[in-house]
Amino acid sequence: LTDEHEAMFYSGNSWFNQSWVEAPASAVTRDGLGPLYNATSCSSCHFKDGRGKALEPEINEVSGLLFRISIPGQTEDGIPLPDPIYGDQLQDFGIPHVPGEGRMHVTWEEKPGQFDDGTPYSLRHPTYSILEPGYGPFAKDLIISPRVAPHVIGMGLLEAIAESDLQDLADEDDLDGNGISGKINMVPDARTGELRPGRFGWKSEQPTVAQQAASAFSGDIGITTHLFPAKNCSKTQQECLDAQEGGEPEFEPRLMNRLEVYTQSVAVPIRRVWDTPEVLRGKLLFHQSGCADCHTPSFKTGTDTNLSEMHNQKIWPYTDLLLHDMGENLADHRPSFMANGREWRTPPLWGLGLIESVNKHDNLLHDGRARGFAEAILWHGGEAQRAQKTFKAMPKADREFLIQFLKSL
Repeated sequence: LTDEHEAMFYSGNSWFNQSWVEAPASAVTRDGLGPLYNATSCSSCHFKDGRGKALEPEINEVSGLLFRISIPGQTEDGIPLPDPIYGDQLQDFGIPHVPGEGRMHVTWEEKPGQFDDGTPYSLRHPTYSILEPGYGPFAKDLIISPRVAPHVIGMGLLEAIAESDLQDLADEDDLDGNGISGKINMVPDARTGELRPGRFGWKSEQPTVAQQAASAFSGDIGITTHLFPAKNCSKTQQECLDAQEGGEPEFEPRLMNRLEVYTQSVAVPIRRVWDTPEVLRGKLLFHQSGCADCHTPSFKTGTDTNLSEMHNQKIWPYTDLLLHDMGENLADHRPSFMANGREWRTPPLWGLGLIESVNKHDNLLHDGRARGFAEAILWHGGEAQRAQKTFKAMPKADREFLIQFLKSL
């Protein structure tokens, strides 16, 4: 980074890690928490810039997982229809005198299966619900979409991938007949109102790092920004509406810019043991099984972003940033813009091999249901069904080689 951006990076790091407090407070630049919220800081969910974990039964704590909620249907702009009382996201905490909206709950059911060679495995199937509603009953046809916080690395590099490269990969009608029909989720840019390719979020619902961060400040922490200046309260939540604010907006644009630079600039960790025979064998199997059809290994970044340091870089994120049908078992049935209820963005694979050392768990997929790489692959369906079946049919040694390759990323 340049000297200017490096200074902004370290300042932004403090805003990422330090907690917000309710208004009014003597720390006037850090007040305005809530009134309804899921966490008090970015790092509460992205601990050490890392990844959240699955929800555990009867444990009411910040795990880095939240519930997006809606009712069937979309607005003309493609936005999911909010619950009339609770909006589009469950905030399970509130500042004093403002009740939280409810408590996230999950029950897990183990369902056994076996690989083609007879080796047994078990997948845990979740059922999600909301307990102790704070403002009356939820809509009877409420849709719950659990989302775990992804790790925060390489985001500025993903933002710098040229739109033309994404368009070249998109094949919505599967014209090449390979069973893969990735598509771009075109979403509104809050700064300009124009439609741009979504790149961030589990359904590619945000087009830029700044908008992804501002959306999280609004929905997760209850902090207003110049991109999302409205308090996150519904018309019927009077205690929330009456709560004192911490400024207009609560996170000043000059400080938000520092947080943006920080979030763009957290580096991707260097690969480990990338050239061992086992990892190279796993890499070959990764390509032969069709995983790379969606997890596109590499790009050269473009020049259309605010940080020139991200331009013209050869990167290896293992994603196409496109939406793919992942099958009924992973469906949340919650459409968002151009994404339907079975589609998810291909998540980048870089850095996943370090989740256990950074965050002390191995939970993968959009809600953390998978315990490690093997379970994550076994959950794949839809467009990824061929790759999943190929993995199930591999000899045990090859399955382990493939996993060793993924752990090296």
